[in-house]
Amino acid sequence: MGNEIEELLPHRKPFLFVDKIVSLDEGKIVARHVFGEEEFFFPGHFPRYPVVPGVILIETLAQSGGAGLRKQNKLPPDALFFLVAVDKVKFRRQVRPGEELRSEITTLRFSTKMIKQAGKAYVGDELAVEAEWLCLAGAAPL
Repeated sequence: MGNEIEELLPHRKPFLFVDKIVSLDEGKIVARHVFGEEEFFFPGHFPRYPVVPGVILIETLAQSGGAGLRKQNKLPPDALFFLVAVDKVKFRRQVRPGEELRSEITTLRFSTKMIKQAGKAYVGDELAVEAEWLCLAGAAPL
């Protein structure tokens, strides 16, 4: 992960789940993240068969979408974005340690205060998760 992602997202390790924006256009954001064996949740989820928790997969989609919007200069540099709703979630495949997740995000609605996106994430060509979500965006309260 380079400094570019830290410039695009307010998140930090151990809760930063975007390594790179792979491609970007008005219709689609593509990002990737490798879930390394050292991720904080693997020892407890589950010790004998570690998998990425579903909520982390949703967070990865949302972070990918936010990073893409920030890279497109659609959000101010100091804006934070908070999940307020998640819908139409389907988990299709488990994600295991060492696997790379490729997130493909579409922005359905956008304003500087509200963002609705949809996304699918894949391991190779296999669909792992799909969802829609709504985020509120704005400056952090002091």
